[in-house]
Amino acid sequence: MHNAMSVIKAVLLAAGKGTRMKELTNELPKPMLHVHGKPILLHIIEGLKAASVTHFLIVVGYRAEVVKEFFGDGTAFGISIEYTHQIVQDGTGRVVELAKPFAGQDPFVLSYGDILVASENYKRLVELADAEALISVKYNPGEVSKGGAVFVNDRFELTDLREKPAPGEPTSPWYNAGIYTFRPSIFDFTAKLELSPRGEYELTDAIRNLGQSGKCVQAIELAGEWADVRDPEVLAALNQ
Repeated sequence: MHNAMSVIKAVLLAAGKGTRMKELTNELPKPMLHVHGKPILLHIIEGLKAASVTHFLIVVGYRAEVVKEFFGDGTAFGISIEYTHQIVQDGTGRVVELAKPFAGQDPFVLSYGDILVASENYKRLVELADAEALISVKYNPGEVSKGGAVFVNDRFELTDLREKPAPGEPTSPWYNAGIYTFRPSIFDFTAKLELSPRGEYELTDAIRNLGQSGKCVQAIELAGEWADVRDPEVLAALNQ
C-alpha cells in the first residue's frame, strides 16, 4: 500500500520556444506569455500552490533567463523553485528524466507550461491514493486526432494511450489533457524508451507501458475550463 499523503512536488515543462506563437515568442518562452495579465506559468504555479504543492522544478531551455528572473528561487511566491536545463529538444520522455534527482523518492505532478486548467483540478491531481500514476483527460471526441487518445476500462483506469490516431485506427473520446501525477516508478519506464516514428522519446509511450505493466494509471476527468495555449488564436481568445 502506498501512503496517502498529498503530493508536494511539481515539475513544470517550460523549455520550448513555442514556434507556432510566431513573433510573440521572440523574446519570451511560451509559458511566460500573459493570460489575464500574468504569465501562464504563474497561473499553473498558483493553482498548484493552492493545492499545497510547495516544491517546484522548472525545466527551462529557450530564454531560460526570463523564467528565472521572474520567479527566482520562489521565495517571493511562498514556495521553493529549482531549475534544470533541457539542452537537447529530443522529446517529452527524456525531459522527465531530468526530474529524477529532484523527485527522489517522492511523487510529483507534471504539467506542460502552456496548459491552463480551472484551479480546483489541481486538488484532485495531488491525491494519488493507491494509483501508480494519474493522467488528466477531457471528454473531447473531436479533438483526439490532434493529440492523445486515452483508452480506459470500467474503473476509468488507463488501458492504452495513442498519439494522434489516424482515421480508421481505434480511438477513444478521452483526450490527454497534459497534466500527470507520477511516482518515481515512471523513471523505470522513461529509461527504457526508444525513439518514436517522429524521432523523439515520447512520455506517452512510457505512460502506456506503465499502465500495461499491471500498475494502475488512473484517469481523472478535468472540470471546468481547459486550454492548450498552442497558438496566437487561442491566446487571443483567452484574453478577450
